Amino acid sequence: MKLVHVVPRIDQEASGPSYSVPRLCESLAALGHDVELSCLAARGSIAGVHLDLHRQWPVLSRFEISTSHALALRRKASEVDIVHNHSLWSMVNVASGWAVPGRRAKLVTSPRGTLSAWALGRARHAKRVLWPLQRRALDRADLLHATSEVEYEEIRALGLKAPVAIIPNGVDLPNLPSARLKSELRTLLFLSRIHPIKGIDRLLHAWQRLQHEHCGWRLVIAGHGAAEYERSLRELATKLKLERVTFSAPLYGKDKSAAYFGADLFVLPTHSENFGMVIAEALAHACPALVSRGAPWSRLASEDCGWWVGNDVESLTNSLYSAMCLPQGDLEEMGRRGRLWMESEYGWESIAAKMECAYLWIHQAKSPLQWIREK
Repeated sequence: MKLVHVVPRIDQEASGPSYSVPRLCESLAALGHDVELSCLAARGSIAGVHLDLHRQWPVLSRFEISTSHALALRRKASEVDIVHNHSLWSMVNVASGWAVPGRRAKLVTSPRGTLSAWALGRARHAKRVLWPLQRRALDRADLLHATSEVEYEEIRALGLKAPVAIIPNGVDLPNLPSARLKSELRTLLFLSRIHPIKGIDRLLHAWQRLQHEHCGWRLVIAGHGAAEYERSLRELATKLKLERVTFSAPLYGKDKSAAYFGADLFVLPTHSENFGMVIAEALAHACPALVSRGAPWSRLASEDCGWWVGNDVESLTNSLYSAMCLPQGDLEEMGRRGRLWMESEYGWESIAAKMECAYLWIHQAKSPLQWIREK
């Protein structure tokens, strides 16, 4: 099949769409498909994938308007089999809803977490302006894609009627070290964007209650965000008189892997995630995870590789206390179970194969697939 994937930009190294969209494209190309990724900016080349880069208007930059992108997409929609639009609230995404319907290509739209209550509550003015245009990419889609049951419910809550494919993101599986590095202090790791949605302030309040009970632990907060917000978190840590807390620059590649491998427990007290790529990454590195119910990871408990906890300081504190009381060997065993889970269900080859079947399904209307909900 000829596939065109559309995303505003993938020039930031991160665990969100800048990671998952290129890896999906690369994995689909590895299955033998002709794959193009159309965007405004990219970090570098993608194996087997043609990158089609477009300039945006120098004015109204918030809306990411690109005339050349819209015209090119309109032309390609008459030539290819699938246009797969990732994310919303950019004119790059709006263009998919107007350039594709009625032409040869089938339109697939992945909201990528942009329809959660939290996300809809942010930048309301800009979204109110875009919504009449943006909704067409949802209403006219031949297939919607959700990365979790939670995101599926968010899609249906807006009254969207198109079939929905529930296919998670994949995760790369690193080689596991033969032995874990020893450290004087055990490590509780937060590694993600530094953003209000991630609930880091709650984590700091929880640490204030835990730090004297667990003197053998340290908290590492690694990531990047707006300078003003990062400063406010450091000021909060000072105000709370926190000890053994390290704020680290964002970590990538080998440095990020080393952080996961060196951690005893990963924590993400997020308000909202459509998937939560960093959770899958932690488990792929055999690190157990403690995650708030703002992320769709209830199976952490049933797979016995972590905790899925209430999204408040009290619940976070109590759950962290219990987890940090466990012997290191118990946490390592939980991490091994998490790794096995990632190997069995989240490898990119199997994720791409499911997406391939979904593309064929909307073209050929074959028998129902287990991961596609028509209602």
